[in-house]
Amino acid sequence: MPRLYLAEYHRAFTGKTICIACREGILRDNLEHIVGDIKFLVRHGIQTTLYHNMANRFANQKHFRFLANRLPETTIRRVSPEVDFYSYVLDREQSAFKLIFLERKFLCDKKGRRINTLTTRDTAQKNNEIVANINLVGALNQISNRIREGAYDRVHILPARKDCIKHELFTVEGTGTLIANNFEEKYFPAETDEDVEMIAGILDLYKKKGFLKPRDKNYLYEHRDRFRLTMIDVIAVGCLERIEIDSRTIELGALAISTRFRNQRIGVFTVNAFEDEAKSSGFTRIISFTNNPRLHSLYDQLGFEQGDLPEYSTRRAVSPDVALFYKDIG
Repeated sequence: MPRLYLAEYHRAFTGKTICIACREGILRDNLEHIVGDIKFLVRHGIQTTLYHNMANRFANQKHFRFLANRLPETTIRRVSPEVDFYSYVLDREQSAFKLIFLERKFLCDKKGRRINTLTTRDTAQKNNEIVANINLVGALNQISNRIREGAYDRVHILPARKDCIKHELFTVEGTGTLIANNFEEKYFPAETDEDVEMIAGILDLYKKKGFLKPRDKNYLYEHRDRFRLTMIDVIAVGCLERIEIDSRTIELGALAISTRFRNQRIGVFTVNAFEDEAKSSGFTRIISFTNNPRLHSLYDQLGFEQGDLPEYSTRRAVSPDVALFYKDIG
């Protein structure tokens, strides 16, 4: 089960409104799971609104009573089945901190891969090319238009299932697709225990792939001054470790980027921010050891060279079978 970062994300959500919109059949089929997630949000001080379009017929009365009884603190709004559900919600819920649409399946590209993030630019330019869910193309256009108009900052599309909302909002990797006009990154030093915990979560994901030297929490807490985080909104999307080698050389270690924001140039932003910080601190060379093929491509793109340098033989002995990349920045 994904790790929940309740304390780390709690401050950003408390007192805000999160709107969940779910069409009739999806809501009926996943009623217990959706209600459970909404109750979880309410328990953590988050205001909630639920939109649905279940027809006002006798067979649905039990569902209406169930929602009213289980979600007394949630604003429940029924949309007429005769109107376009996405348009109706998008036109009326502009004060929500986050707007979440629940669908039956993950949003996928033409190769069947899940789409974790989309910018409105992506959607406008190549919606028909990148999205395999043909029935959602029109809805994506509506969402993108409303975001570009300034009505919303972030809209989510999730597959309805157990814990989907909880995991989308309170884990590093999320469960669905986040759509935004742009993603504004922030790069800063780890300072709080919450920062360290999020770094531990990101590194743990990469440790399982075998590309990173294990760093336990004791190490992270003891050396927190070395670590940096990249954040989007309240989401931790990347981290790295600054290791001073000598007066002119600093090592970029433990570079890890959340797969949720892959292809959004988070790696480029993070390495460039590290380089700027290194320059301002008086360093003239960056080195980095990695066997991660994705980082090899990233370093090539950013002007790093690959090869051994004799002055780092002591450091090389610690990682004898790992490729060394370096870049002069002085």
